[in-house]
Amino acid sequence: MSYELTGKLIAKYDTLQRTETFKVREFAVEKTEDIGGRTIVNYAKFQCVQDKTAIVDKVNIGDDIKVYFNIKGSKWEKDGKTNYFTNLDAWRIEQILNSNQLNNNSDTNGMEPMDNFTSPQENDDLPF
Repeated sequence: MSYELTGKLIAKYDTLQRTETFKVREFAVEKTEDIGGRTIVNYAKFQCVQDKTAIVDKVNIGDDIKVYFNIKGSKWEKDGKTNYFTNLDAWRIEQILNSNQLNNNSDTNGMEPMDNFTSPQENDDLPF
C-alpha cells in the first residue's frame, strides 16, 4: 500500500553507502495544516533507497512537493530487548507549481512529474 504527503521540502541530505550493495538518502518535509483555526506544523523525514536516491535531486529546498511513499516497519532484537522502527520509503516526488509557474506551464495541472516510476507493488505482479 502506498501513501502520499504534500508539503514543503526543508532539508535533503547526502546519499550514504551503508554497505557495498545498499545506499540510502534522507530528506525532510514540513506539513502545515489549519485545524480549527490553529496552524499545526508537522515534520516528516523520508528515505529513498537504492536507485531512488536521485529523485530528490530534481527538487530544491523550499519547493512545495508531493511525496509518494510506503511505510516499512522492522523489528530489532538485541540483548533480550525488542525494538521497533518505522521508515517512510519515498519512491516518487512531484513538484507542485505555484500560480506564477502555472501561467508558464498551463498544461501541467499544477503538478510536474519528477519521476515516471510506478509503485514497487505495481512492478511485483508481472505474470512472467
